[in-house]
Amino acid sequence: MSQPPPPGYPRLSPYLNYEDSGAMLAWLARAFGMTERHVMRAGDGTVQHAEMALDEAVVMLGTPGPDFQNPLHLGASTASLYVYVDDVDAHCARATAAGAELLEAPADQPYGDRRYGVRDPEGHRWYFAQRLAR
Repeated sequence: MSQPPPPGYPRLSPYLNYEDSGAMLAWLARAFGMTERHVMRAGDGTVQHAEMALDEAVVMLGTPGPDFQNPLHLGASTASLYVYVDDVDAHCARATAAGAELLEAPADQPYGDRRYGVRDPEGHRWYFAQRLAR
């Protein structure tokens, strides 16, 4: 029988590899309004594992080993994150002011969301949306 996830965790939490996870903790807070939940550091201070939250969503991150490359070095995107926020236009302004690369300006989508897209400093693609009343 399946057990539920631990308290405070959703059933699905993306895990992103960042070369400079320590710097990305501060950037994700500044750009996207995420809050730090947990950080594990190596003896030299390098972030081995961390968790950031945005409301009930949890994103895990860490510094990759030799078998991983981030999208910046691959020159391609391998996945995207889709996150709902309360005010997509204000969120976009905050993210781009913090240095997120704008991929798509906020626009109404035919499926009922208003959405924008950005790339973070290490190449991960993020899409933020707000559900429109329809």
